[in-house]
Amino acid sequence: MRIRIRKRYLFYILLTASSLIAAVTTSIDGVISYFYIKNPWIFCVSVFLVGVFITIFLSLFLSIPVGGKSIGSRIDPSFRRVRLIKRDEVGYHVMAGIGNTVNTLGYFYILSVFIDPSAVLPFFQVVILYLLITESLSEKDTPTLAEIESSIIVTFGAIMASISLSGEINVMALLVIFLIMNPGWVVLAIYQRKLKLMKINKKPNDSINIRLWNVIFTTVFTSVIVLLYSRTYFIDSIRTASKYYPWLSLTMGVTFFAYVLYIRALGLGKASISQAVKASTIIFVIPFSILLSRYMDFSFSANPTLLIIKIMGIVLVVLGVMTFALTEVKAYVFINAKGNQSIDELTKKIWHIRGVTAVSALAGKHDVLAKIRIRTLGKGYERIIRKLEGIDGIEKFSWESILKEWEEI
Repeated sequence: MRIRIRKRYLFYILLTASSLIAAVTTSIDGVISYFYIKNPWIFCVSVFLVGVFITIFLSLFLSIPVGGKSIGSRIDPSFRRVRLIKRDEVGYHVMAGIGNTVNTLGYFYILSVFIDPSAVLPFFQVVILYLLITESLSEKDTPTLAEIESSIIVTFGAIMASISLSGEINVMALLVIFLIMNPGWVVLAIYQRKLKLMKINKKPNDSINIRLWNVIFTTVFTSVIVLLYSRTYFIDSIRTASKYYPWLSLTMGVTFFAYVLYIRALGLGKASISQAVKASTIIFVIPFSILLSRYMDFSFSANPTLLIIKIMGIVLVVLGVMTFALTEVKAYVFINAKGNQSIDELTKKIWHIRGVTAVSALAGKHDVLAKIRIRTLGKGYERIIRKLEGIDGIEKFSWESILKEWEEI
């Protein structure tokens, strides 16, 4: 049975589901770190040594055809089967693997410092400001005042929500977050989005193969780094992977689906907006923190004042995410070319306009169709119209704003 849903709703459903699964993953990692694998270096390598096999197994399982389509196409319609990466993808996969390696090493260090999962996940949300700056430079798309305000609200909310309920502040952990984890996550998010937007054999790239190859590259990079840092740690990682295989398989299996949903969402919206929505993870993780506090050495409700501050931070995150949801505008521009104009040259000129996300040559009433994604209607509309009017090869064009879009799931 085919289900169709508005793209905007699908975007939020994918990220919300990913956030919920990520909360489960962090809770599992917290248990493993507390009871079994206390060294973050060994934990990092061992989880990927096991995870690469789990990810390959899941990807192959999702490649099984059922009813004319693979099982994985139910998660991502673009997925057909596991495939080798194309030459054009290699550079992006290398960068995404480096970003994931740096971010993951920082993550396991933070996990070894903070037992409470509700104090770990909120730190990731500070990366929203990093992503906004990066997108502004790489995509030449200046954030609006509303987006800057929303990012600041989400960031401060995340910081408030990440306050340890013991009231302690770990300076080294903060430095790791701001100087290692967040830059690593920016590289990972940006290049995974580039991969998701790529066309493979003239078809959209899929999130399952992207996740599979990201795990493979990350496993290689983390293993090399830890091997160079300490041969003993690397050998211990192999032993640990064998000893705690069930736990490591569980966390990487759950993580697989969290990332697949997140990567698919990256193809529908900007990395900064995706991260803002994913900040809802800090809400989902609180029930797990309450549950784990009964078995681990921390008290979730030790200080009512700090608990109130944490709740206020969550409220700010929700408000910031809601504001983000109202800023983006999409439209189609139908363009007619002059009689002597090369359509190929015209599409290239249109493609370079900031805010144009896709250009298609048409046969029929119109010659070219451009899809537009802008942050605000007034500023973006004026800028794009001015650019189109400056192209000599265009005879006339019409702007049609998108009210609703549907996506098959």
